[in-house]
Amino acid sequence: MTLSGQSFSILGADGVIGRALCRHLAAQGATVQAFGRKDDGYLSQPLGHAIYAIGLTADYAARPFDTVEAHSSLFARLLKDAAFDSMTYLSSTRLYDGGTSGREDAALMLSPQNPRHLYDLSKALGESLCLTAGRANVRAARLAVAYDDGLTGENFLHDVIRRAAAAPELHLDSHPRMARDYVHIDDVCAALVAIATRGRRQIYNVASGVNVTNADLFAALEKLTGCKISTTTKAEAPYVVSPIVDVTAMAEDLAIRPRPLMSALPGLIPR
Repeated sequence: MTLSGQSFSILGADGVIGRALCRHLAAQGATVQAFGRKDDGYLSQPLGHAIYAIGLTADYAARPFDTVEAHSSLFARLLKDAAFDSMTYLSSTRLYDGGTSGREDAALMLSPQNPRHLYDLSKALGESLCLTAGRANVRAARLAVAYDDGLTGENFLHDVIRRAAAAPELHLDSHPRMARDYVHIDDVCAALVAIATRGRRQIYNVASGVNVTNADLFAALEKLTGCKISTTTKAEAPYVVSPIVDVTAMAEDLAIRPRPLMSALPGLIPR
């Protein structure tokens, strides 16, 4: 597939996903404008297909005002004033936590009394702006946990793989039944470009459609690295329930079917 002659703008191009998108688009022949978190030039020029990848993840709880600014306030100004052919807002499958369904039209279990939900609520507000702003071709993409072959960026999966590859034993304070959907960043990039250029729905899940429990992940890593992994969290302790993310829309509309983590895991181990 070639994107020659098409123009894209990546907002948040200095982040892990933003950088990957810029590389992916350039390799496909697209014209790419890259804007960092603090750039404001996006309001003074046409953006073509814009992908909004500005956000806070690891330190959102310590920076509540920056989180809301990144996920909602800045995005609102962009929707109001910027010129674009399409706008794709990066949200998160974390919005499904605690619910019973991972479909895009599922009711979300969000509570302002839960400090952890500041992140989720600010992302949900960004999605609501997509649906209510009155601009054409505005969509939200709910991303699962993205990983890459180089283990770039800080997330739980990357950290555990690096540590297991470097030590004979590893002790983690992580519930063995906690499960997440992990999706390769190459599949993320392909899906986001497809959503931007030919998406028909306003919200798409971008995920593998497979939940991997910590217990299964740790067992696989033990076989691949020889590292003995133990957990200190009791099995009966509470943990976040994450329903299976439905990827039907991505498969039917965009013909994208991401690879499952377990088949990619051997290639992620540092040598």
